[in-house]
Amino acid sequence: MIIGTAGHIDHGKTALVGALTGVETDRLKEEKARGISIDLGFAYLPTEAGTLGFIDVPGHEKFIHTMLAGASGIDFALLIVAADDGVMPQTREHLALIDLLGINRGLVALTKADLADAARRAEVAGEIAALLEGTSLAGAAIVPVSAHTGEGVAALRDALVAAARRSETRSAEGRFRLAVDRSFTLAGAGTIVTGTVLSGRVRVGDPLVVSPSGLPARLRSLHAQNRKAEEGRAGERCALNLAGESIRAEAIKRGDLVLDPTLHAPTERIDATLTVLAGEPKPLGAWFPVRFHHGASEIGARLVPLSADTLAPGSTGLVQIVLERPIAAAVGDRYVIRDTSAQRSIGGGRLIDLRAPARKRRPPERLAQLAALSQADPDAAVSGLLEVAPFHLDLAAFARDRALGAQAPEAIAARLRLEVLNEGETRIALSPARWALYTEALLGEIGGFHAANPDLAGMGAEKLRLALVPRLPKPVFTEALRRLGDSGALVREGAWVRLPGHEVRLTPRDEALWERIAPSLTASARFRPPRVRDLAAQTGEAEADMRRLMKLLARMGKVDEVAHDHFFLRATVAEMVALACALAEAVPGREFSASAFRDRIEQGGHAVGRKVAIQILEFLDRHGVTLRRGDLRRLNRHRLDLFGAIDHTDTPAPARGADMPYGRALPPVRYPDFKSGRGREPVPGGFDSHSLPPSSPPGLDPPR
Repeated sequence: MIIGTAGHIDHGKTALVGALTGVETDRLKEEKARGISIDLGFAYLPTEAGTLGFIDVPGHEKFIHTMLAGASGIDFALLIVAADDGVMPQTREHLALIDLLGINRGLVALTKADLADAARRAEVAGEIAALLEGTSLAGAAIVPVSAHTGEGVAALRDALVAAARRSETRSAEGRFRLAVDRSFTLAGAGTIVTGTVLSGRVRVGDPLVVSPSGLPARLRSLHAQNRKAEEGRAGERCALNLAGESIRAEAIKRGDLVLDPTLHAPTERIDATLTVLAGEPKPLGAWFPVRFHHGASEIGARLVPLSADTLAPGSTGLVQIVLERPIAAAVGDRYVIRDTSAQRSIGGGRLIDLRAPARKRRPPERLAQLAALSQADPDAAVSGLLEVAPFHLDLAAFARDRALGAQAPEAIAARLRLEVLNEGETRIALSPARWALYTEALLGEIGGFHAANPDLAGMGAEKLRLALVPRLPKPVFTEALRRLGDSGALVREGAWVRLPGHEVRLTPRDEALWERIAPSLTASARFRPPRVRDLAAQTGEAEADMRRLMKLLARMGKVDEVAHDHFFLRATVAEMVALACALAEAVPGREFSASAFRDRIEQGGHAVGRKVAIQILEFLDRHGVTLRRGDLRRLNRHRLDLFGAIDHTDTPAPARGADMPYGRALPPVRYPDFKSGRGREPVPGGFDSHSLPPSSPPGLDPPR
């Protein structure tokens, strides 16, 4: 159990800790010279109930920030009140801070009892009891003690041991976090940091990160509760011997957190609950400046009330805290705010969202999210969040921000029977009811598209994603389509989606005509196929009928109109994209000219000419596959799968051969979203021009 002292200056906190433990916690030369505590002091008392750790804090009003640095990690408050002085200003402020920090276990030591008679002791005890009413320490025992004569010290020790026996061991199921309150160099060991373990456990050899700086470290050795150990757990004071390339004592400051690498995600904008102390002179308005105390850190910040325009003294509400610099924190952590002059404490509360939005802080949807996030129980919070917009949640990020254990996302999903879509480290969860509605809407949207466009083979996946609620992130939506495809509910081919029973067919006459002209677009002629007028002359069909057929085939995804009346097979276009990929790999800077592209095609024995090569590149420019800068072009990796499924094998693109198609032909999608630069003719496609198709294979990234 970690015990923290609190109380007014010169009320005997340090002397009492010394009488209990035999340790002088004032270690600084100035502290010994002035007879007051300036910095945090630490002592340990081995007992039959385990080792009790003491954090001795300064009592002077100028060192309230130091008191808060020590109080944030304690389990039990030892409020010190001198019998001769009675209740003093810092007694009241320290008690208010204990209340704000949510410390609800403690007792009162009535020190300097040898300086007061029975009547005075009774009078001060009455003042203390009245002061405790309505606080987290209401009804706490009051034990008269004298560090000078030894009166009551044994009784106080027995009371602390009894409290330790009743104390529940903190759960170590979460991920490891330690709030640093000291950092120093020890000869022969290196860098040592000390602090209270806020959550989880750590073992010798574990990789760690110092946050918010992000310095990687390794735990070389540790002491827990002042004893050498192999493991440190939540609720213990630990000294960590850290090793790492950038680990130096001066690089780690009081207020930093040493934590599991998974938890390193600093934040500088937090939504929180706030209780304003009743003694505050006026309401807190928007952008109210404060000093923000969290763990052992102190940072400048501004407050933005969320649940009302202002927060009145004595009230509780929601606020957004905008910090001057990022901190490491977790949902549920307690904090305190003080005025910028460090003369008074204003209030405190609990952090509820570490990823607060900079805009739209107060619409009803956001307030509904905050109401759910305010739930301390993870299951209740997740259930509440999935019932409000946007109706989905990243369970991995949720668990990280609450410092939950590695298995927490899967455990929550299992208990709540959630539908979870995994993509990399992302775990997007939907409630069973929402997933059923989502799949019904998705399949209905595709069905409606087929009814409106019976001559098209499929709907664009991106257009489908944007039409649905909730609007899932693109990688997660891709996983949803894969899952529905595996179940047979739909068919996905590249960037297009269709229902299993949907099929587009040509009329018998058009089918016969297509069979006659298809050979003219393949084999050696595929890079320079005949134009519409040539195909019409070749077959004896009217030019208008041939143009109608080719445009229908383009909508069906069999061909692409690269230039006016000049149609290429979709597989040939995919092959040309592959050739451009191979060329980009082979040239410096991955930028190539039209003549280099022509030469690359002609290496396979296909004469295309500069004019056709330029038409092909301009077609790719219009679709965003290539990006032109002057006379050079580079590939846009986000569009490489537009005309064919990109091959994700480890075979380098240049080794594929000029005649080998890169991917396969794909069916078209719904509406013309792209516009060509010349003639403004529509190009069939179903993409949102601001969306990003799946990433390219390794080695195809454009230069940065």
